[in-house]
Amino acid sequence: MREHFLVVRFYTTIALPFSLKGSIFLRRHIFMTPDYLKMMWRRIDFLRSVLEMGYNFVFTDADIMWFRNPFPRFYLDADFQIACDHFVGTSYDLENKPNGGFNFVRSNNRTIEFYKFWYSSREVYPGYHDQDVLNVIKFDAFIIDLELKMRFLNTANFGGFCEPSKDLNRVCTMHANCCFGLGNKLHDLRVTLDDWKRYLSLPPSLKKSSISSWRVPQNCSLDLIHHYNSTQKSVEQAKED
Repeated sequence: MREHFLVVRFYTTIALPFSLKGSIFLRRHIFMTPDYLKMMWRRIDFLRSVLEMGYNFVFTDADIMWFRNPFPRFYLDADFQIACDHFVGTSYDLENKPNGGFNFVRSNNRTIEFYKFWYSSREVYPGYHDQDVLNVIKFDAFIIDLELKMRFLNTANFGGFCEPSKDLNRVCTMHANCCFGLGNKLHDLRVTLDDWKRYLSLPPSLKKSSISSWRVPQNCSLDLIHHYNSTQKSVEQAKED
């Protein structure tokens, strides 16, 4: 895997001289400000270009801890598979609440056209985050006609502070989602790492018993998950207006 490993860094809270199509991201970008939204949408367009070059990719946010190799947990037949803030129980259900911070995408004509459509949708829903827009366009007839094979990853394997995995014997990643503030994220991620170290130190018999559990979230809030329905309605209303 290391022979085919590329790191592209998009920072939202740390200064970085990163230039993309005329825009230079040098300063801190606060969540949901115009500069933040511009950077998030440029990210979608950049990933489209990666697909057009013929590369599959795993995209991961910097606030995601990896504990196990995720590839055995990916679906073999999916074009686009994405982690969730809330998983409703089946990977095909469009009512799952996806989180754009972690996804595995295969390069093909369907995914390239999907990313083009996703990026162009920013003009239909101005002022909205790419993730909020995805939560609406996943139902669009264009996606259905495209026959994109979209799957949603189970939070039992790809958890987060919104919905932590309950089984440390299965978990591959933990995302510091449903969390505002760098200090809050760092605090809870440190607790997460301590919990994982404690789990690893257990004898095999205790690991299998699944008695270990996360002590997070602490400083991070789960309240964000309750805003999804109202946010989706707002995005849909913006299209109607």
